[in-house]
Amino acid sequence: MITTEMLKTRQLLSLPCKIAMSKKRIKAWVKEFGVNGCYISFSGGKDSTVLKHLVEETIKDDPILRGVIPSVFINTGLEFPEIVDFIKSCENVTIIKPKMNFKQVLEKYGYPVVSKEQAKYIREVQNGTTKYTENKRRGMINGRNGYRVGAVSKKWQYLMDQNKIKISEQCCDVMKKRPAHKFFMKTKRVPFVGTMAGESRLRTQSYLKNACNAFYLKSAQSRPLMFWNEKDIWDYIKHYNIPYSKIYDMGYKRTGCMFCMFGCHLEKQPNRFQLMQKTHPKQWKYCMDKLGIRKVLNYINVPCENKQLEFDFMESEK
Repeated sequence: MITTEMLKTRQLLSLPCKIAMSKKRIKAWVKEFGVNGCYISFSGGKDSTVLKHLVEETIKDDPILRGVIPSVFINTGLEFPEIVDFIKSCENVTIIKPKMNFKQVLEKYGYPVVSKEQAKYIREVQNGTTKYTENKRRGMINGRNGYRVGAVSKKWQYLMDQNKIKISEQCCDVMKKRPAHKFFMKTKRVPFVGTMAGESRLRTQSYLKNACNAFYLKSAQSRPLMFWNEKDIWDYIKHYNIPYSKIYDMGYKRTGCMFCMFGCHLEKQPNRFQLMQKTHPKQWKYCMDKLGIRKVLNYINVPCENKQLEFDFMESEK
């Protein structure tokens, strides 16, 4: 089991050391499952772009492991057009799609807000599968089923009202995990995934428990970049002169699903939706008006439009 101190030490290593360690884990994964038993989970973002290059270079340089490992892109319909264009320019990419679109997911399950963890807890309360109990003697909320661990944060407890906004974390399960599982059942290939421990508390915990090569997870996966950070990603791209999606040159730091609201309350202005208003006005208008995201963002007190951007646009049209 990895300790927090070990993770911190590895995160401070030089990029050449990290590359060598990641390649070692990639080789171990391929030796376990074979070239024909692996695939690269490829989103078209910078992290998975580095992952794709690193895995392919590792396999190419090893005469024993040499072969072709396909990259798999799940086209949820929520990706930036620039991401889709970039993916189409890459070699050896298989494109798969979910059964449901995002609008159907929102209607059936609810909106993704705050974080996956908090949205899950809120959904459970809204659906009545867990209860909140109040310790009146101490004047405090105990949490889900009386436990303080795994509780909805006090800041977000007003979202538990099922008569207001339906909340859920299940969009990722429906639109990404289910198609990935279907691909696994069809091909029996297990993935390389470009996640990093520093991205969230849950991913840190997963790394501490399962390390990079999570052989014993219910859905086994290799995460050879887990001890990397964002600077490492960009340094790698620059050093090897790797092409990447131009979306990053348009002011975006994250390139996940365009309409996802997880973490947007933490962003400085202009946040992702305010930026989208300028760079992708048609998609912005669709998600605000057709998907009801304006109502949700207003409810959680997150600005969704930039009046100055609108003014600048009107001035440019004169």
